[in-house]
Amino acid sequence: MNRRKSNVFDQLFVYHPHPWIERDWARASGLPLEEVWFQAGDGTKLFGWYVQSSAASPVLLWCHGNAGNLIHRLENLGELYRLGLSVFIFDYRGYGRSSGTPSEEGLYQDALAAYGYLTGTRGVRPERLVLFGRSLGASVAGEVASRKPAAGLILESPFPSVAAVARALYGGLPMHWLISARFPLDERLQRIFMPVLVIHGDRDDIIPIEMGRQVFAAAREPKSFYVIEGADHNNTYQVGGRAYFQRLRNFVADVAR
Repeated sequence: MNRRKSNVFDQLFVYHPHPWIERDWARASGLPLEEVWFQAGDGTKLFGWYVQSSAASPVLLWCHGNAGNLIHRLENLGELYRLGLSVFIFDYRGYGRSSGTPSEEGLYQDALAAYGYLTGTRGVRPERLVLFGRSLGASVAGEVASRKPAAGLILESPFPSVAAVARALYGGLPMHWLISARFPLDERLQRIFMPVLVIHGDRDDIIPIEMGRQVFAAAREPKSFYVIEGADHNNTYQVGGRAYFQRLRNFVADVAR
């Protein structure tokens, strides 16, 4: 794959990692957080948390968005765990405790390494594994889905490409010309042949719901689109509440074996 190298504009506009805060997060959250260290294909050292519901439960591989780190997903992680799902969430290079500097190719390598950890080290069968990507992470999860088998793919608050986001946020100005990252989820979806669930808040002012509809249009069947009324970009699971988590549970139950 030919991808341009990350540049200073990528670091300014695309990636917003937060530094790690040392704390006993397992005790603070009440979750059985298993610390996992693993390596990307280029040797970058990565960190994640594995939360196991049961040995037989479906597993979510969670690719988070472009800001913060694992700490900022603990509340949501707890809700997924209480659904009866095992979850592996990891920080991309340059985020949290993971080493390196973020880039498009780097994030793809990181997610593929996380997939390899689950299917290799932990022996999770692809038929029991669901890929879950939120915002920028939807494009990352889509890359994995285009290259590896899985039971299904959940895309929450996704966008078709960085160029589409840049045009929407900057009044049509070609700001994407300054950014090397592309994250062309719409193109990747042409090569994905697993069930897809697209989720979007109808008041998202960062990634407008129309972008979610474009992603849905690009996806192959079987697919479904779930709108969370009143939700913006960062509070989908909070506004969606019980109905949101029930929709996730139903999708996973339908596709995972």
